[in-house]
Amino acid sequence: MLILSLLAFTALFLAFSNGANDNFKGFATVWGAAALEYRKALILATIATVLGGVASVILAHGLIDQFSGKGLVGNELAATPRFALAVASGAALTVILATRFGFPISTTHSLVGGLIGAALAQSSDPIQLGKLGSNFIVPLLTSPIISATLAWLIVLLIPNGAKWSKNSPPASGPWAHRVHLLSATSICFARGVNDTPKLAALLVAASLLDGTMAAIGVTVAMGIGGWLLSRRVAETMSHKINRLDHAQGISANLVTASLVLCASRLGLPVSTTHVSVGSIIGSGAAAGTLDLSVVRNILLSWVATLPIAATIAFLVGCAT
Repeated sequence: MLILSLLAFTALFLAFSNGANDNFKGFATVWGAAALEYRKALILATIATVLGGVASVILAHGLIDQFSGKGLVGNELAATPRFALAVASGAALTVILATRFGFPISTTHSLVGGLIGAALAQSSDPIQLGKLGSNFIVPLLTSPIISATLAWLIVLLIPNGAKWSKNSPPASGPWAHRVHLLSATSICFARGVNDTPKLAALLVAASLLDGTMAAIGVTVAMGIGGWLLSRRVAETMSHKINRLDHAQGISANLVTASLVLCASRLGLPVSTTHVSVGSIIGSGAAAGTLDLSVVRNILLSWVATLPIAATIAFLVGCAT
């Protein structure tokens, strides 16, 4: 009973941490381009995320199976509460630590690290490296490259897009405000669809809740975390990576939403963080407005995410 209670708390704390780190990623370009003040952007981001979480019950069942650990480790181990507890602990502590320092890291990446660490601690069988590579590592590595490339191309293909980004003021007419808000809302919705089942999987695999109830609990926790603790990551993404305007913001947001929704439908565990940051970097590269020192620090935090989460999960796995 104690393990089950700890698992429920830790899984919901992970959802809370996910909301804090990820909630504002759709509206980062909106705040960065001075299209909305922070509080209004936060309200819209939270509403869209919650709606996406509810929609995930219908749209993204495949991701629940992916992040239960089945196929990566033995099915019996994947169904035990102590395995899920170790995974959730590794991911949750990694994400909340990054949020504290304002780094936009990937909860998906953290979960993969948690799965690896928990498996090493609690299983005598080898990890299925083929499944780890094809189902987790490859999508996580390629998605930011794809998003950066697409956003870079779109900004270059917009008539005078790069010139507009360098020389124009942030606000460029009411039509741009409307399209930009729509694109930002679509990202937060897509993030809710993509992230909710990954976190719900921890509760479903251990038979604590069914898929629907787990998704609802995760959605509520994500919304609360996003409302309370989004500010530091929002400042990094909105004002430090790139001097954003509508040309860059709309391009980055449309690329991010399209890739994340497509991946969710196909059951591919891409990271909204990697995709959205990649898009912002790609659009900034086309316009020549990137702060490369900030980009470097973010990339280093991504490199550190998996081993930190794996180490914490391994220690918790050994202790339980």
